Order: sequence, then structure tokens, then C-alpha cells
Amino acid sequence: MPAKVGKNGCVADINDIEKRLQQLLRPEAFKDYGPNGLQVEGGRPVRHLVSGVTASLAFIEAAIAAGADALLVHHGLFWRGQDGRLTGWLAARVRRLMAADVSLLAYHLPLDAHPELGNNAQLGLRLGLQADARFGEQMLGFIGPAAGGARALDGLVASAQGALGRAPVVVPGDGRPLRRLAWCTGGAQGYFEDAVAAGADAYITGEISEPQAHLARETGVAFLACGHHATERYGAPAVGAHVAALLGIQHTFIEIDNPA
Repeated sequence: MPAKVGKNGCVADINDIEKRLQQLLRPEAFKDYGPNGLQVEGGRPVRHLVSGVTASLAFIEAAIAAGADALLVHHGLFWRGQDGRLTGWLAARVRRLMAADVSLLAYHLPLDAHPELGNNAQLGLRLGLQADARFGEQMLGFIGPAAGGARALDGLVASAQGALGRAPVVVPGDGRPLRRLAWCTGGAQGYFEDAVAAGADAYITGEISEPQAHLARETGVAFLACGHHATERYGAPAVGAHVAALLGIQHTFIEIDNPA
């Protein structure tokens, strides 16, 4: 069900919303896989900002049905390597947005990295983890002390499953006590070696590829793949609610289920 935040009749300009998001998320500090910021400019004044994980057609249609004037997502429409033609599925998404005169804002790595509202910070909050250092490319990974039941692998797995509502794929390490836990949401399995080098006893991310199983067994560091979507569904609503509260507009988060 959509979760709504604040409504007092205020109206915001899409350019003002983008300015607030740029100041908050600092996209210029990141080398990213696609453009951050306003990706589709609609003409409607914004009374209702709707956030979601991915700018899928299902999300766009659900947001428009909910009365959205602007959308805020983590996974936008345009990515490095696309040829730029508006055909097929991409044309269908853009056509739906433009027909409704609705704007789309997207922030990828900046939304992962924000120290309080980003995907990594919000996942840590739900797992009871507090980062005291960063690691990996562009310092996107978080690492900090294990706490409570998460000091043992069984407790960490139970905590992740309870928080995210799905069983993670687990490659056990060597059974060591978990003193330091590292995490990075989404498709960050490639940061595993950086997490090991940073002193992690277990690493939490969204996905697993073939090499990580072997690395977990050989290094003794446990690996948990908790779902790309499942680990990244908290940053966009946190940022959306924050900006909407600043501007006095309505905010809604819409969840579109994704098994990935």
C-alpha cells in the first residue's frame, strides 16, 4: 500500500525540487552510469511527489494513477551504453510520462551514498548497523561493528530476512565471530574484495555472481546476497519524504514488487 507523508496544499516548481535534491545528494561528486537529476521535464506544478525504486512502466502508471506530478526514483530511464533512440519499452515509458505531463527525477550512486538518507544508510538502520568507515570505489561501501545477534552468522541472516522479507543467498565463511560487517546495496557484489581488505567478517549486498562464492570460501568472509531491489527500496522514500517536507508538498512511496 502507498505510504503518504504530509499534505498542506503547497506547490513546488520542478526546478526548485531538483535544486534541493542536487544540494542534498551532490551528484557532481560521483562518476555514475547515467545522468542524475531531471530526466523528463513535465509542465505540471508539483503538489504530489511520488518515489519508487525503478522507473518501470508499472511504477509510472501506478504513480500517475495516484495523482503524481513528479516522480523520484533510484533507477532512471537512461544509462551509459544506450544508443539513445526512443523505441520499444523506453518509448512506452517516456510516452506515458509526457502524455501525463509528469516529471521524472533519478539519482543513482548519489542516492546510495548519502550518509543518513541513502540506500546504504537506510539498510544499515533496518539491520541495526552503524557505519564508522567507508570502502570501495568512490567510497560507496559502508562498514561498522556488528551488534546484538548479528555477531553470529545465523543471527545476521535472521536479521536480514526479517528486515527485508526474503531469505538471502548465503555463502558461509569460516565460522568466525562477526566483529565487523560491511554492506553496499544493489549490484555491489564486485566490492566484496574491497570489503575483505577493509576488515569485514561478513559482507551484505543485493546480488551474487559466480566468483563471490569461491572468494567467500577462500577468504573465510561470509557473503549475503539479499536482493537488489530489496536492499534498495529505502533510500528513495527517505529522500522523497525529506524534500517534500522541506517544500510542504505531499509525498507517496509506491512499491512495485521485484524478485531480483
